[in-house]
Amino acid sequence: MEPDKKNLILIVGPTGVGKSRAALDLAEKINGEIINCDSMQVYKGFDIGTDKPPAEVRKKIPHHLLDIIESSAQFTAADFAALASNAITAILRRNRVPFVVGGTGLYFRALVDGLFPGPGRDETVRDRLEEEAREQGLDSLWKRLEAADPAYARKIGPRDRVRIIRALEVFSVTGRPMSEHFSRTQSRLQDFNAIKIGLKLEREELFRRIETRVDRMFERGLVHEVEQLLASGVSESSPPFRALGYKYILQYLKNRIGLEEAIALTKIDTRHYAKRQMTWFRKMDGVQWFPPDDAPAILTYVEQNLN
Repeated sequence: MEPDKKNLILIVGPTGVGKSRAALDLAEKINGEIINCDSMQVYKGFDIGTDKPPAEVRKKIPHHLLDIIESSAQFTAADFAALASNAITAILRRNRVPFVVGGTGLYFRALVDGLFPGPGRDETVRDRLEEEAREQGLDSLWKRLEAADPAYARKIGPRDRVRIIRALEVFSVTGRPMSEHFSRTQSRLQDFNAIKIGLKLEREELFRRIETRVDRMFERGLVHEVEQLLASGVSESSPPFRALGYKYILQYLKNRIGLEEAIALTKIDTRHYAKRQMTWFRKMDGVQWFPPDDAPAILTYVEQNLN
């Protein structure tokens, strides 16, 4: 840990594990402000289903990147990384500690590791590669990639159709191999002392908390929230309606499924999502894992690692 680096605390973990509560407790003790890292909490009006912190909590501890985007807008990992970086800078200027808290792994990666600097999609090149894969087989593309970028080819393997095509697309458009583009990816946190806290529970307890959380959302009026959003003109195709829970309420309101089924399906999807989150975050370097309710141990670890 270099003494001149600025402190930043990251709190990750699956949905329902208790990240918000742990962050609030810690931020109160060490003069912190919280930056949301949940891809759906950025949207205005989608409150209950995304489990946003209530107004009284936000008054106690400043929160950032909540309710910043209209429901019709697309919000990307690049957008998040840019806005989170600005928020971090502003918090530090106030001599407070920035916390980045949430469960959207791609957003954390964009902030911590940087984003791939290569080109966007080129549909013409991609269509040509897809046609070649169909006519000549994926092995043909794999051999081309192995010749152009052996390091990346070995990394992804000969059966990864999506990445093989993307790598050849990038090479065709830029003339540079994918591995070279990745080597130029830069983190926005190079000058930071990033303290990474992971929260985890035994699977049975996590699933119990998820089910309780889903039940609480419906009790708080999640169905009514969706009805109000639709009545206000929010389109069913809006990005936040793809969030956990919301899509099943839309089906319920169209009489395609019953309410109990909507609740049950939301619980199933949320459990599956939590498992995917844990798979993602276990691969994240430098994370120290704690039970969410062990506030003293979390505080001790953070205090020991602060600059």
